[in-house]
Amino acid sequence: MSPTDDTFPKLLVRNAERYGDRTAYREKVFGIWQPTSWAEYLREVREISLGLISLGVGRGDKVAILGDNRPAWICAELAAQSAGAASVGIYQDSNLNEVAYVIDHCDAKVVIAEDQEQVDKILEMIDRLPKILAVVYDDPRGLRSYKHPLLMSLDSLKERGRAVDPALFDTSVRAGNGEDLALICYTSGTTGFPKGAMLSFRNLLTMALSLNEVDQRRESDEFVSFLPLAWIGEQMMSIATALAVGFTVNFPEEPETSAENIREIGPHVLFGPPRFWENLTSMVQVKIMDTTRFKRFMYQRWMPVGYKLAELRFEGRAPSSGWRFLYWLGWVFLFRALKDRLGVSRLRSASTGGAALGPDVFRFFHAIGVPLRQIYGQTEISGISCIHRGDAIRFHTVGVPIPGTEVRISETGEILSKSRAVFIGYYKNEEATREVLADGWLHSGDAGYFSEEGQLVVIDRLKDVLRLADGTQFSPQFIENRLKFSPYVKEAVVIGKGRPFLTALVCIDRETTGKWAEARKISYTTYTDLSSKPEVYDLIQKEIDGVNETLPKAARIRKFVLLYKELDADDEELTRTRKVRRAFVEQRYERIIAALYGEEKHIAIDTTIKFQDGKTARIQADLAVRSL
Repeated sequence: MSPTDDTFPKLLVRNAERYGDRTAYREKVFGIWQPTSWAEYLREVREISLGLISLGVGRGDKVAILGDNRPAWICAELAAQSAGAASVGIYQDSNLNEVAYVIDHCDAKVVIAEDQEQVDKILEMIDRLPKILAVVYDDPRGLRSYKHPLLMSLDSLKERGRAVDPALFDTSVRAGNGEDLALICYTSGTTGFPKGAMLSFRNLLTMALSLNEVDQRRESDEFVSFLPLAWIGEQMMSIATALAVGFTVNFPEEPETSAENIREIGPHVLFGPPRFWENLTSMVQVKIMDTTRFKRFMYQRWMPVGYKLAELRFEGRAPSSGWRFLYWLGWVFLFRALKDRLGVSRLRSASTGGAALGPDVFRFFHAIGVPLRQIYGQTEISGISCIHRGDAIRFHTVGVPIPGTEVRISETGEILSKSRAVFIGYYKNEEATREVLADGWLHSGDAGYFSEEGQLVVIDRLKDVLRLADGTQFSPQFIENRLKFSPYVKEAVVIGKGRPFLTALVCIDRETTGKWAEARKISYTTYTDLSSKPEVYDLIQKEIDGVNETLPKAARIRKFVLLYKELDADDEELTRTRKVRRAFVEQRYERIIAALYGEEKHIAIDTTIKFQDGKTARIQADLAVRSL
């Protein structure tokens, strides 16, 4: 990194000069993809940045951004950074308390909100946010009648910016350097309020360029941004890597249309959590059940050929000419059309992270020719520290460290990392910073080890490796991830700390399990009704039995219940990145857990759930306790 391109704003200026009218990003609006060039991208950022400066935003300040993935987000982020401020992303589905905490804790001067829903959240608690100078909104629909002295539209902010001397923008951008604070990324907070990880431009660009050495992106690549930009993983791709490499970022029309929009774009690079890849696999399995006999025959005939080729590659063996010819036939009759249907026909770089991905999902994508890889990292190391290389895919590992990153295992079994991508520290939390950066290494909090091949294996959070009453160690997350490899299981929470045996709270996947039930003419009305069906219990028991066979006898699940509702971030049961808040879940469902360790065969439930819009619903159910 040279001083002329060591910040995001400097890279944007460089790309605008280098690429000019070439497309920097697209957004689908009213069914039409609207392109924006690098030159227009820079102009948009300049106007917003000067508008922020006119409001009093300057070097060292913070600008909070709240909303879905939209071009306005990345423009606002770069505009704040161009003014010398740091951006702070907030998940669009965060509740009022979460939003208030982050905005107040980070000392934001300005909040940029996507639409009426997000503006309502801010205005409802504006009295609790005395540091705020302005609330800026992008989408004006529903806001015409709103009158508040702090409220203004993004267009009005840009108009203010156009009245400011443009030279001020150039001066401010040149004054930035790689050590400046780029963003504060709030971690998911499984045990309480999240901590604000401070990341510099150097941190983020070191990670982006190091990753690019082993998983190359090109200027001509297309990328679809559909994960929350408040998450470090999406920041890593849509902003840091996109600016460093110069590829095109595409924004779906709505989160619900992401899969369809991915197919329209046909990206070369795609990054998604395990659930995304699992959903694609489940969709194929469901559609094969409903398709014509001929198409089902072709699927059943050629998929084994794909699986065989994938296994040969995983084992490092070259396929014979006969197998290569069979695979070519499979490509003609199945794989080409299937990849096109999924929107991955041009995919060259595919990766997943955040949790373990099931071996069957890996095999499926490699069988059809998608080079899916597992990555591992955390917010505090700017997103990534390890990735699978080439065909060296081992389902139980997360690959090897990327260039410039050292990883070792401590005496207690904790994964430690060292890299120029390691963060500055936690905002306003020196004690936590000292703990996590003790002895010059980043302490991940994860337990792991290196395999004989030198690949990193992640077991669980160190604090979550627990013991049964007899002293037997077990990893709840390890078992939960294997349960979630099933297409019928959406979430699972394994219980057992200090208890005589393991039990599980299981949430079914409504869509996949619903299709399974419909194919067998099992009628149901609601999620609660479906999850209570004896046939569904039998289905999930088979899945748990399969997982139990792979576990030591003492670490097997002995009882389970199917919950009457899905675990939800709005109910504080999950973080915004869908990690289980274990202590909270065990407290909320303590009556059900007590029954799992008692003699009860059924549990009567009469409770009220609260939806995101504030409405409530009463749920009455009779949960069966199933013994294995």
